[in-house]
Amino acid sequence: MTRFKTPSRRGFLAGGTAFLAAPAILHSTRAYAQTPTLRVGHVSPRTGPLAGFAEADDYVLGAIQDRFSAGIENNGKTWNIEIISKDSQSNPNRAAEVAADLILGDEVDIIVAASTPDTVNPVSDQAEINEVPCITTDCPWQPYFFGRNGVPGTGFDYTYHFFWGLEDVIGAFLDMWDSTGVTKTVGGLFPNDADGNAWGDAELGLPKPLATAGYDLTDPGRYQPLNDDFSNYINAFKEVGAEIVTGNMIAPDFATFWAQAAQQGFNPKIVTIGKALLFPSVIESLGDRGDGLSSEVWWSPSHPFNSSLTGASSKELAEGYTAASGRTWTQPIGFKHALFEVVADVVKRAADLEDYASIAAAIPETKLDTIVGPVDWSNGPINNVTKTPLVAGQWQKEGDAFDLKIVANSHAPQIATTGEMKLL
Repeated sequence: MTRFKTPSRRGFLAGGTAFLAAPAILHSTRAYAQTPTLRVGHVSPRTGPLAGFAEADDYVLGAIQDRFSAGIENNGKTWNIEIISKDSQSNPNRAAEVAADLILGDEVDIIVAASTPDTVNPVSDQAEINEVPCITTDCPWQPYFFGRNGVPGTGFDYTYHFFWGLEDVIGAFLDMWDSTGVTKTVGGLFPNDADGNAWGDAELGLPKPLATAGYDLTDPGRYQPLNDDFSNYINAFKEVGAEIVTGNMIAPDFATFWAQAAQQGFNPKIVTIGKALLFPSVIESLGDRGDGLSSEVWWSPSHPFNSSLTGASSKELAEGYTAASGRTWTQPIGFKHALFEVVADVVKRAADLEDYASIAAAIPETKLDTIVGPVDWSNGPINNVTKTPLVAGQWQKEGDAFDLKIVANSHAPQIATTGEMKLL
């Protein structure tokens, strides 16, 4: 099958790239030689400290591949869809390597990725360099766009992203905190990584809007991921009487901080942490110390959206995962599913599936109601980005189990609250 690519650039890169990627985790058999096959590359942190984001990958990818088994029709022709998934190992360099392998070795027609800038950015960069269509999610748009040196008004040619932004998570956090009446003194925990530097950025991150809202943020500076001693941070927070702790952390770092906070007698009334507190497995590992912790909520069984692929509601998708795995639903399920909703829609609409530029051109024309809400790149904050709704939630223990209650929704009232905020 002839491809309209850039052979000189691809050939040059192929010569300089070592194919170190692991074998494909999931792929389908090409059943009929006369039916063309479109390959979709997928990069995800199956292992390493970000593995919580990929906990439901087997379930989501298996269900999507089953849905794609009959093929997708484009311009009167049915195309087989083959998904090739590779593990980034929670490492940005590895993410770039496996993306290059998918593009140059497997010759995928579209590549998708999710789960923090450590995965999304290097995959998107490889796609942009190699002029391969790319769709990503699960990363605030600022570290995605500005972390890749995006220029407002110019943007990118082949790479597109849907998720919420820092302005949304700040709004959701303030919505939640304002309802409690606690002292507006906040301790900030920001790692020295793409997420932490974006969240803690003086201009684009939390400091300026928190100050505008009357909150006094103490930021002791960046710490290295997988830090084993947060004593300086805890002491700084105790000195200012911080009643709120916020930031963006990986789960192992939060577990270390929270254990040391207890040992050192630091007892804030609200702890709202992005990323680390998304997953029920993390909360459960903290035991009673997980009760009352809070975070952003991107997707839940109570979100009022349905899949454009299957018609399933958010509740049905979450329950399907629990029935298949025996585990509690996790937020990335909805967005992993939505990635392939968008892929299917693009495949149906592209003018020429043998032309990468044609596939890429179909992405920003997307106007699709998905399991995570509308995806429409004509309505975005900046080039190549469109946003999805965000609310705030709190883990509350009910008997022996934890439930993530939606406790603040003023910025997305179409998503109903399911509980009330309580102090630690």
